[in-house]
Amino acid sequence: MSTSIDKRHLALDILRGMTVCFMIIVNSPGPGATPFSPLEHAAWHGFTPTDLVFPTFLFVVGNAMAFTLPRMQGLGSGAFLLKVMSRTLVIFLLGYLMYWFPFVRQGADGAWSPAPISHTRILGVLQRIALCYGIAALLIRYLPECQLRRTGTLLLLGYWAALAWGGDYSMTGNLGHQLDKTVLGENHLYHGEGVAFDPEGLLSTLPAVVNVLIGYLAGIFVRRQRASYETIARLALAGATLVAVAYGWNNLFPINKKLWTSSFVLYTTGLDLIILAGLIQRTEVSAVPRWTRFFTVFGRNPLAIYLLSELLLTSLWTIPAQSGTNLCESLNASFFQRIAPGPWGSFLFALSMMLFCWTVGWVMDRKKIYWKV
Repeated sequence: MSTSIDKRHLALDILRGMTVCFMIIVNSPGPGATPFSPLEHAAWHGFTPTDLVFPTFLFVVGNAMAFTLPRMQGLGSGAFLLKVMSRTLVIFLLGYLMYWFPFVRQGADGAWSPAPISHTRILGVLQRIALCYGIAALLIRYLPECQLRRTGTLLLLGYWAALAWGGDYSMTGNLGHQLDKTVLGENHLYHGEGVAFDPEGLLSTLPAVVNVLIGYLAGIFVRRQRASYETIARLALAGATLVAVAYGWNNLFPINKKLWTSSFVLYTTGLDLIILAGLIQRTEVSAVPRWTRFFTVFGRNPLAIYLLSELLLTSLWTIPAQSGTNLCESLNASFFQRIAPGPWGSFLFALSMMLFCWTVGWVMDRKKIYWKV
């Protein structure tokens, strides 16, 4: 039994590692050139491979909970709540501090001053992971499995009804955006779209919880079943069914990552189930391929490596260069764009960032250093 569980941990580490690897690549394009279209998010409605990265991370959070939460079942309610809430708070705070980093800003006159908290983004990637983990952990603790499925369905249908009732499916006309502006204020939202709009907003966190729940239910199913082609086929069939339902729902509630629509949840979790089935087949039924080692380096230290990639990129954008720009733009223009102009140079810059982070992760793995919250 322990060998089987270890192999299923291996499949999870590989999937988590593939997600972190791809996340660094899509988050670190070399400036000054348009990346290849598959490495960009869909402009609004629609889907690209990049749109699968974040929901897959939530899926593997849920998948991992199927292996870790049973060890917490013996805790009393008070101890369990303290552990879940503290973990939620730490991950949320790390995400907030990451957006505040480097805690100083350079003004138009070139002078540096402390970055104001009044203009720091509150929500974001790690913050959503924290909230989804916390909510999902409470649901898993206090609801039976059949109720988890019903709760997930209600969250998806309720979110659809809320957006249909409270506005439209545009960036600034949807109910979630109005809620974020009212509760958080425009200064605390993401401005990368040219307007104050947060793709990790409050209301859209609710359907994102379902990504975690489906990942958890998939993990429970994998833990209980023996390794066989029938188990893998059932997992893949469930994934294909969710993808088909998502395609049908897309006609009424479009697949949209930035709104995190219910059809987007089903589509991404369906793809994740299919990918997970393939990885289990490769690691548990067949011999483990040598290439998996590359991804397990990321999968065993996902939080540390993700934070490293984001803080490193922010630092490169902040440090001034002699060219009058910053170190990130200068490095890309003087090296990567010279050897491979256009999107290839942008890709090589991102690939270099990913390989640097992998090297740090490899050293941590060799030294048995694993950073867990």
